[in-house]
Amino acid sequence: MGKKGGFMGGGMPGNMSNLMKQAQRMQRQMEQQQAEAEAKLADLANQQFTASAGGGAVTVTFTGDGKLSGVKISPDALDPDDAETLEEMITVAVNDGLAKVQAAVDEIEKSAGSGMNGLSGFGF
Repeated sequence: MGKKGGFMGGGMPGNMSNLMKQAQRMQRQMEQQQAEAEAKLADLANQQFTASAGGGAVTVTFTGDGKLSGVKISPDALDPDDAETLEEMITVAVNDGLAKVQAAVDEIEKSAGSGMNGLSGFGF
């Protein structure tokens, strides 16, 4: 005959019961962290990230969800005989802007804990 609370007594042993409670508590914490991260990512979409190149000759702005929302090009950067330099400045500015957005997404995912990678769905 088993002891009360043992496997044979019909209940869970004390350690198993504690493990189940810990697992449930951890699950609630993970769900809360995920909900907080999702809320932060939703807020992030409303933020603006600006980057520039060529000493400000090219400035780009992105929303937090990675969409290009603006491009400004200084008239001084418009040289019809040197389109390549302007193209390079645009590329540098765009890549820098996207890196800023990704860094913000990564920070949110990092603060939410491990296992949250890919939460954003932004595909970065």
